[in-house]
Amino acid sequence: MARYALTDIHGCARTLKAMVQDQLKLQKTDELYILGDLVNKGPDSKGVIDFILHLQKQDYQVFCLRGNHDQMLLKASQKGDSAIKLTAIEKKLLLENFEIVHLKELPKKYINFLKGLPYYLEVKDFFLVHAGFDFKQTDIFKDTDAMLNIRDYKINWDKLYNKGLLHGHTPTPLHTIKKATSHNEDRLNLDAGCVYYRNASFGNMVALNMDTYELLVQPNTDRPYPVARKS
Repeated sequence: MARYALTDIHGCARTLKAMVQDQLKLQKTDELYILGDLVNKGPDSKGVIDFILHLQKQDYQVFCLRGNHDQMLLKASQKGDSAIKLTAIEKKLLLENFEIVHLKELPKKYINFLKGLPYYLEVKDFFLVHAGFDFKQTDIFKDTDAMLNIRDYKINWDKLYNKGLLHGHTPTPLHTIKKATSHNEDRLNLDAGCVYYRNASFGNMVALNMDTYELLVQPNTDRPYPVARKS
């Protein structure tokens, strides 16, 4: 059995499939943890969710967390298009992908999936979360907004029971992630900016073997599609 973690798919369904099928060669005895931001920006958010649901239906152990973009899409499905913060081109791509005119028309299947995403998970040796925790809080597990959005925080390891922390949310150059894994750092940001293929530093999806700290790298295979450069 192997355990893997990856994050920030952002609608890059082909890249996710290549990672799972060609790089991980995922087995039903393995565990795959996806740390949020499954949707938005990339070309096939629908395909990402469909692929995950297919794997789960086939009894693969795939566990997904809620990211800020998953939350944003869920909110837009309830409150309308103004609730989503995307460029006009990215929003058009999203609507066309789901074959809808307004986000309130998002099919129930996808709404239910998004509603069911937890904010964090605890396993034997790690806490898994999309962005992180606000360690200034007395109870860090109650601040769901921080779990989705926080950046630039200092970790109080006592509040994590001295377990490791795996997260995404902030695109990070591949060489930085490789350096952190090679040093067996207790905190790892696994967001290699897969969707931002136009940035030389990004455009990769990485998966961490949580037991060996081996890093598997899958370059973006969904390109080309319109996406803004990450500044």
